[in-house]
Amino acid sequence: MVHFKRKTPEEILDSISKLHRGKLKIIIGAVSGSGKTYHMLQEGSQLKDQGIDVVICAVSTMQRPETQKQLGQLERVPSIHWWKDGVEQKDLNLDTLLQRNPEVVLVDGLAHSNQLGSRHRTRLEDIIYLMDHGISVITTINVYELEGVDDIVMRLTGIQAEETVPSNTLAIAHEVRLIDVSTETMLNRIEEGELGELQHQAVCERSNLGILRELSLRLVAEGVNESLEKHREELGLVGASGATERILVSAQYHWNGSLYVRRGQQVAKRLNGDLVVLAFVNVKKQLTKDQLTFKRSIIQLVEKVEGRFHEFPLAHRRELPANLIKYASEQNVTRIVMGHSKQSRWQQFWQGSLADNILSKMRGIDLFLMADRAEHDGQRILPFKQRHNEEQELFRRLSSEEMECKIKTIKRGTFKVYIGASPGVGKTFTMLREGNVLLRKGIDVVVGLLETHGRKETAEQIGELQLIPRLIINYEGKLLEEMDTEAIIRRNPDVVLVDELAHSNVPGSVRKKRYEDIVRIVEHGISVITTVNVQHLESLNDAVEALTGVRVRETVPDVMLRLADEVELIDVTPQMLQKRMLDGKIYAMDKVQQALSAFFTMGNLISLRELALREIADDVDERLEALDRSHSLRGELRIREVIFVAITIHSSSAERLIRRGFRIAYRLKANWYVHYVDDSIQLSNDMLKRRQALIELTHRMGGLFQSTKCNGRKEIADMLIIEADKVKATQLIMGQSKRSKWYFLWQGNIVRRILRLGRHMDVLVETDR
Repeated sequence: MVHFKRKTPEEILDSISKLHRGKLKIIIGAVSGSGKTYHMLQEGSQLKDQGIDVVICAVSTMQRPETQKQLGQLERVPSIHWWKDGVEQKDLNLDTLLQRNPEVVLVDGLAHSNQLGSRHRTRLEDIIYLMDHGISVITTINVYELEGVDDIVMRLTGIQAEETVPSNTLAIAHEVRLIDVSTETMLNRIEEGELGELQHQAVCERSNLGILRELSLRLVAEGVNESLEKHREELGLVGASGATERILVSAQYHWNGSLYVRRGQQVAKRLNGDLVVLAFVNVKKQLTKDQLTFKRSIIQLVEKVEGRFHEFPLAHRRELPANLIKYASEQNVTRIVMGHSKQSRWQQFWQGSLADNILSKMRGIDLFLMADRAEHDGQRILPFKQRHNEEQELFRRLSSEEMECKIKTIKRGTFKVYIGASPGVGKTFTMLREGNVLLRKGIDVVVGLLETHGRKETAEQIGELQLIPRLIINYEGKLLEEMDTEAIIRRNPDVVLVDELAHSNVPGSVRKKRYEDIVRIVEHGISVITTVNVQHLESLNDAVEALTGVRVRETVPDVMLRLADEVELIDVTPQMLQKRMLDGKIYAMDKVQQALSAFFTMGNLISLRELALREIADDVDERLEALDRSHSLRGELRIREVIFVAITIHSSSAERLIRRGFRIAYRLKANWYVHYVDDSIQLSNDMLKRRQALIELTHRMGGLFQSTKCNGRKEIADMLIIEADKVKATQLIMGQSKRSKWYFLWQGNIVRRILRLGRHMDVLVETDR
């Protein structure tokens, strides 16, 4: 109805004033030297080539050759120079800029205080002033120069920002773009003296660079999530987008309420999600003294862990499932955390099961039932990964097998992956640019496989790089081309550039997938730089389909990302990507409109961008944790976790459960198993093939597939609990059954029986999507 409401005169005037106002784009990086100015100048040159009037002011290239090249033909408006503590400063010359009146001005260093006596105190105020006069601005900032983030950075790394901007600065920008650079690349730049004299020596530490990088990724991801929710709201879409996690804890004012909140908080932190705590209270009864005490402690805990607390009045217990689901949907919750029921079978029959009622009504929100181990094991917060005694390891003699493994690792080449949210972000362009930089440094670099897709700008980046001829394969009378892996190994360069990691080779090739070819090349001591889009990661296959409606057929096992020595994200805003599309820089002009209305919709691009930012943030955190567990931003691991995924090969959700099991196990550093109980019904050839495909998927993702037999469907639940106990499972994952109530009355409800028999372990029930 809001769309049909007549605008007030004030709203009309406000809309008109916005048309005249300049736009603001902020390019953010983890640290100085990450390439913010380079990309700002590059973007300015591209705008100038498109006929837009662009100038630069108060831009410093720091005498970096690659950055200086990007100055090109850009006009420089003189800045106001002054000195502070022996260091030259540059202020914007507002009068000259207003007189020149360009469409866009490029400005370095958003976090800057002007000389005393200037028109405005800060550069941010100068920029807002220019925008008010119709001039758009592109500027740069480091993540630790944002208020709020600066305190976190100081606490974690000891790096103190000299200047900061208000915490809402990113919110006023029309676009925010992240320049992501791997820790290894930054350390190389520091070692080679490319960054000059460093302001903060703590930046040289690997762990600090990792922390700053992860903070940058997560900060931008949060902003992207807000724009995604706003976009979905405008389209009238409800429920969680699927790009991020939001955990809802249903807590009672009881002694174990704080345990549920703490568990929910740790799940949310480990999954990089938000936390919401909801308490239901009976409106007909006053809270007892003990309940009031528990309420205060729960509220204090929620505030401490930076969650949100809400109290909901209920007239009767029967209203709880419907109200819980309604609230969860309104809050875009992805998982509800609550305790296992302590009702007996007969109590559940007469009074009704809360979990049953919730599962029967809930769609798209998973239910996590938390085991109460406090009585037996003490308070259980997080999973644990054992640490070997480092001093003992230092002096222990390696076995022959360990020695052989170490030697293989030493001999293997370096593996680097450029990842993006979608085609056209610039992965291949960046890979080729890096190849030429390495070539100029005397490193032997060749191109093993390149797909320019007809993009002129990408083809121009080949430069002096040698291309290895492709292998011609005759397939069903057609001559097809593939990468010649053996020719690359014979050529034996230092580095080979290989496009499209997820590519499937022509049937009949020595190896089925390009990533297998790359593994072979790396094992021969040749370093590989490659490209991939986030939607091709195996474990994200279901999330991508839920977000975009597209099932990606070519996938790469997540282990390939973990094997990489470096992973860098090429981040481009959806607005930039759609502009590139309209300019014919991604696909041919005759395919542009089809792409914009299909995969390249604004909603899809925002969703995939957030997915990519969060995935690489997780990857950075995993590497930080491998370096030193105390540096992980997601908290330490304290108790060993074992994940047990229960599947049936007859369900279409089996693959989704396996991928979900992998992602949970990976984040929790857990061993994981996939188990299928054969109920002695003869399987058709199609079902046998399907079982084999599920076995291969499990093994490809690093899990262990198990299968046992029983004498009928009624024994399945008992068998699953027995097998889960054998492997000491702490969390059981299963799907929601789609059977009718009449079927359950006749054959029994497997999910209900597992919930009753598995109260000693956490149980995650994934609902229908």
